[in-house]
Amino acid sequence: MDKEAIEKIKLAGKITAQVRDYGATLIKKDASMVEVLDKVEEKIKELGGKPAFPAQISCNHIAAHYCPEDDDRTIFTNQLVSLDVGVHVDGYIGDTAKTIDLSGKYGDLIKAAEDALDSALKILKSGSTLGEIGGAIQDAIQKYNFAPVRNLSGHGLGRYEIHTKPSIPNFANGDNTQIKPGMVFAIEPFASTGAGIVQDSGIPTVFELRAKKPVRNPITRQVLKEIEAYEGLPFTTRWLTRKFGAKAKLALREMEQLGMLHMHPPLADRDKGMVSQTEHTVLIDADGNIIVTTK
Repeated sequence: MDKEAIEKIKLAGKITAQVRDYGATLIKKDASMVEVLDKVEEKIKELGGKPAFPAQISCNHIAAHYCPEDDDRTIFTNQLVSLDVGVHVDGYIGDTAKTIDLSGKYGDLIKAAEDALDSALKILKSGSTLGEIGGAIQDAIQKYNFAPVRNLSGHGLGRYEIHTKPSIPNFANGDNTQIKPGMVFAIEPFASTGAGIVQDSGIPTVFELRAKKPVRNPITRQVLKEIEAYEGLPFTTRWLTRKFGAKAKLALREMEQLGMLHMHPPLADRDKGMVSQTEHTVLIDADGNIIVTTK
């Protein structure tokens, strides 16, 4: 990893952290979810980055991947709200998340995820194993009598790739794979009052283009051209319907039928337990130094 790449990773992380903190100030009672996400994505561009994925807000028992459509009328009241933000600079990615409690009931749940992230960072070094990191996360969350979400994990970050190796577990899974210099990854604890297992819940609005194939419909070709501009990174329905109207959904349906898309439906706790999330991006440089880019 050359010096230029490292500086771009650091810049992406810096912008991501600024946008996360800005977005958190917007999440308040009576605010519109769609308007908050629009402002978050506008801030990304204003600060010189591009979305690495659609900014997402998941509430209550929804753990991840909720992204509203343009006509969504969700207004914040007393929800537990997780904001997940990703930014890229020339394909180099920062990924971070924060949970805000509008109800005043879930302070310990938020603290559990935050302590888990801190615990993982404290033991992190070149040579740490993935299982050790997962164990630190699990122990911190269970001290609060909550469950780590076992089938969600942190992940490697490649250039224009939001999910690569290694997979960073949220529990002690015994994986002896070692952290090595040159790795860039997100550590992403989730704490749940419920099962600690998530499952698909609802209609997907977040997609990735996985395979380009010939399409006949002219509007589908137009939509596909727009999607290709995202350079393989995830996108959301709202971005397309604002440009192409309702025909965008027909185009997505055709691409889905052709096997061109990878879909990310919302993920909810199996027992509808409340879920908190926190996340930082970490770079291990050539000397083994730990650089948290999204602090």
